[in-house]
Amino acid sequence: MTDQPAPSLDFTAFVLSLASTAAIHFGDLPDPVSGEPLPANLEGASQMIEILGLLEAKTRGNLTAEERQVLEQVLYELRLRFVEAARGGSRIVVP
Repeated sequence: MTDQPAPSLDFTAFVLSLASTAAIHFGDLPDPVSGEPLPANLEGASQMIEILGLLEAKTRGNLTAEERQVLEQVLYELRLRFVEAARGGSRIVVP
């Protein structure tokens, strides 16, 4: 163990963490523990998109311009990816 404090988590890092979880559910990123690609789990991906949408609604008017832009862009890209995946689209990242 080290005596260094854990890095602080800011809003943008939190949003990107949720987006990474969605990417894992899409099967676009490997499982962080095993390093193996997982089959797509559209229900899990949809839930992460819903969580980010809820976060957008609940933080409206309280974010910096940069935070708002990151959240809007992530939601836009994940929603597009969901439509693509639901139609049988391939992974974004191919191992």
